[in-house]
This record gives sequence, C-alpha cells and structure tokens, in this order.
Amino acid sequence: MCGIVGYIGTQKAKPILINGLLRLEYRGYDSAGIATIENNVIKNIKNKGRVNDLLSIPEIETLDGTIGIGHTRWATHGKPSSTNSHPHLDNSNTFAVVHNGIIENYAELRKDLENKGYKFLSETDTEVIPNLIHYFFSNSSLTGEMKFLNAVNEACKLLVGSFALEILCSLYPNSMLVVRKDSPLVIGTSQTENYISSDIPAILSFTKDFYLLNDLEFAYLTRDTVKFFDNNLNQISKNTTSIEWNATAAEKDGFEDFMLKEIFEQPKSIRETIGSHINGKCVINDLNISKEYLESINKIFIVACGTAMHAGLACKSVLEQICEISTEVDIASEFRYRNPLINEKTLCIFISQSGETADTIAALKLAKERGSKTIAISNVIGSSISREADYTIYTHAGPEIAVASTKAYTSQIMILNILALYFAQILERNLDKVEALKQELLEVPNKVEQCLKLANEVKEFANKVYKEKDIFFLGRGIDYSSSLEASLKLKEISYIHSEAYAAGELKHGPIALIENDITVVALITVPYLVEKSISNIQEVITRGAKTLIITNQDLGNKTFDKIIRIPEASEYVSPILSIIPMQLFAYYISKEKGLDVDKPRNLAKSVTVE
Repeated sequence: MCGIVGYIGTQKAKPILINGLLRLEYRGYDSAGIATIENNVIKNIKNKGRVNDLLSIPEIETLDGTIGIGHTRWATHGKPSSTNSHPHLDNSNTFAVVHNGIIENYAELRKDLENKGYKFLSETDTEVIPNLIHYFFSNSSLTGEMKFLNAVNEACKLLVGSFALEILCSLYPNSMLVVRKDSPLVIGTSQTENYISSDIPAILSFTKDFYLLNDLEFAYLTRDTVKFFDNNLNQISKNTTSIEWNATAAEKDGFEDFMLKEIFEQPKSIRETIGSHINGKCVINDLNISKEYLESINKIFIVACGTAMHAGLACKSVLEQICEISTEVDIASEFRYRNPLINEKTLCIFISQSGETADTIAALKLAKERGSKTIAISNVIGSSISREADYTIYTHAGPEIAVASTKAYTSQIMILNILALYFAQILERNLDKVEALKQELLEVPNKVEQCLKLANEVKEFANKVYKEKDIFFLGRGIDYSSSLEASLKLKEISYIHSEAYAAGELKHGPIALIENDITVVALITVPYLVEKSISNIQEVITRGAKTLIITNQDLGNKTFDKIIRIPEASEYVSPILSIIPMQLFAYYISKEKGLDVDKPRNLAKSVTVE
C-alpha cells in the first residue's frame, strides 16, 4: 500500500522522483524518501511526514544524480519515523531498496542475517532485502550485470510474501533493477529515459508507453535500454502497452480536492463506461461466454472488498431478476477462508478499482483452482487482477486519485448492470426488461448531472451536523446496499462513527442507539417499500432523531428535517443516483472539519497486503 517511483535517464532524478511521489501520496503518506547515485555513492534522504516535508531537508539540494528511487510509505512494520522510512540500505551502503508489499518471513530472515554479522537499524520488514542482496552478491563468483541480477534473484527466492522492488547498486551507477511479485509495478519508457512506478498516473506525464511486469520477472534498466529476465534469469522479450489516459486527468483541474473533482466527473466517467459497452445491444468485448455455459451454471459469486463489494451488493438483484441466476456477494478477505462451495458450475466475478487488491486476487486464484470461470472488473489496464482472470472488463472511469472511491464505484455498478443485460441477451431471458433497462442506463449520465446540482442543499445540511459523533444510515432492499456505501464514505473521510442498517432490522436491537438529536439518514427509492421505510423512520423520529431523506418517491405530507429529491429511476439504477448526495455529504462534513479529504488517516488507495 506504499507508493514507489524510479527514474534513470539524462535529467536530474530528484524533481522527477518528488513529482512522482506527490502523485502517489494516495498510496501512503506517513513518511517518504528518495535515494540517488552521486559520484558512485548512494545518497539517501528520508523522513517522517508528507512528501513535501522532504524539501525542507537541506541535503536534498545537493542531489544532482540522474538515477534514483523514491518511496511514500503506509506503515505496516514499525511506526512512522525517519529510521523506518524507505529507501533502506544494506550495512555497506552498496545497495538501496524501496519496497511495496509485506515480507511475511522477515523475522526469520533477519535472525539469520544477524547471525551472519549484519546489523539492523529499523523495525521494518524491508531492511532484510538489501542485506540479503549484499550477502548473495559478496558470495558470488559471477561478474558484470549478471552478478547484480543473480544476487537480487537469490534474495527474492527467500522472500515469502508480496513485493515490488526497485534496487540501486553503487557499483553499477548507470543501471537499476526492478522486480515484482503480487504488488503493482509498471515501467514507462522512452528513447533516452525509463520511469518506474507502482501506478501509471505518477509517470503518465512523461510517457504513454509502458511495460507490464508479471510476477517474478526482472527488469534491468539503463538510460536507453530495458532487458527482461524470468526467475531462472533467462532473457525474455516484452512488448509495450500504450495507455491512452490523458495526463491532465490526474490533476485537480481547478477543483479544491481530487475527491470533489472525481464526484463531479461521474457523468463523464459513466458515459465512458456506457460508450465502451452499449452499442445497439449490450456488448462485452473479448468475453467469450456461450449460452450453453450460462445455462450450465447454478450460481454467480461477486467477490470484492469495501466499496467494490458494495457495488456488488447493489447489483445482486439485477443479476438474479434479469438473468435468473442465483447470485451471492462475498467479502474477498473472508471468501477463501470459509471453503466456499465453488466449482465449474460457478461463475465468479471479482471487482477491484486498482486491480491490485491482495485479498481479491487471492480469492480469484482460489476460484480458478476450483475450476470456476473468473471475470475481473477493474479500472486499470494491465493490472494484476486483469492478468490473473479468465476475462477482464474495464470500467474506463479514468484515473481515480482520492483514496475514497467515488466515480469508480458508480462505474462498477454501471458495468454490472450492463453485464447482467449482456447475459440476459445471450440467455434470451426477459428481453423486454433488457431493452427497458438498457434505455434507462443511457439516461443515467444526465440524471447524475441533476444530482450534482443538489450540492448546495447537501452542503447546508452537512454544515449543521458535522460536529456529531454518530450518524446512522437506513435503507430497505437495494437502498440498504447504498446505505452501507454512504456510511463507509462518511467513516473514511470524516472519522465520524457511522453505521448502516437494513431499516427493518432497526427494532431488533439498533434502535437502542437512537437518542435525542442524533442524525439518521434514510434512503427511499424502492416504490413497494416506501410505506415500510416511512414506518421505520417514524420510529427514530419519535425518539428524537434528526432525519435526512434521500428519495425519488412521493412520501406524502410527512415531517422530516430535510428531504433531498433525486431523479426517478428503477431500483437497478437508483444506487448510482442516491449515492451522489451521500458522497457530497461525506465530503462537505470532512471539509467543514478541516480534514484532508483526499488522504484520510490510516487508509491507502491500493490495498496490496492482507
């Protein structure tokens, strides 16, 4: 969940590394550091705090080298401190390493290295890596670049866990080695420069041509070459992938925060999703699934974490009712530990915005081992999940920088709706409903624009309740899944304790938490559940709660503190519309509290560790 960046070329590395780290701060922001090679000596500048804090360290002005690596950290082993910050060096200061991932057997490796005379300064798992490399390097009879490469390979063979590594060696001042396993890493290339990063947006302004590494593939980089090797150190060839994202998409573009920009980008991102997959009929290119196969399966699993899992919950009913296939939604971190009943008659759909979510990828691998066909839904071309799955569907939402997901979530819901219609077309089921829903999906971007016009109404209510310690969300049916996502958004960026409940469960315990002047937010968009929902809300009003209602239904002359009306839509589409004011609600509360909206505490954008 850390961010790493590297550069080797003809320019000074320092400003490129700093620029890249600033773009990667959503991956980790409790400490940062860079290392460059200066006159055949590794110079290492690092400290606790944000990337910009590095610029206050006087020594950073002395860095003129044209090769370097950088890191912005999300702490796992060891509290944030200068010593625990990356890059880490071996005892001889010959090797410098930045690492994204977790080394699960680091304690065992550290003890073995200590027995060999190595000293450790930090509490991190990463510090074993440069010392392991040094051990194998100093005991090798090889020469040249193969000596460097072999030492790194031998070290990697001992590492249990996940890692993306960038490695400098002062003895090879014109080269760099990178390798990955279960953690993201891309290489951007041009004629005289090479760029390395854990995420494409960090280096997208420099190049659109990228090499994508598979697990345990090594890249040996110079200024104008990249050589690739497999884990047996056989040289292999790789082709570049062209990424068409506009580099300005990773800028704030006049908005105060990335999150606000991304909330307001949702009409565009949803149009991109629609345009890629609806052309007369619903089309999922490269998804080679037959009618015979769909008729043979008895269950669909949607597996994901956090917001992506909520997108799955929001679309469970459309798959069941339009496709007539039993659908279950599961949390990826629990899925593989409960011995799920999956086989060749099960279709498993895995959702991950980054495509690098460790729990989701592990669940996907389990499903494949059990014989299930797997579909990945991701926003990142060439991500790990897209290369593991049998099939991949891209949301085309564009770069999402803020840690709290907004436009990726609504694009995921849109994709799942399109997928349901695609399956129903193949199965020739409910074709009248398919056509009606397809036409409704085409209208969603315009309806999202109408929802965004409610921002001032939402802000006004948010400013009244931002000091509260507890806020509750209620919903019935599909509104319950939207309530879960609304509650998560509020938790993530405002640090207010919030809970979401199925409204019918209120009287079975949670109502004990309702007291005078507490805020309850209720979502009401399902026509046949309106009266039931109102009854539940009356129960909290009689106990003194303030109420905010998000609805597209006629609620009659009921007395609520605030009603925000969103456009009418079917229950399949309403989760996209009802979440817009809830995203804004969380945003405005966070801003009123003076918090960092884009980089909430303790969270990172891409969760690459279990």
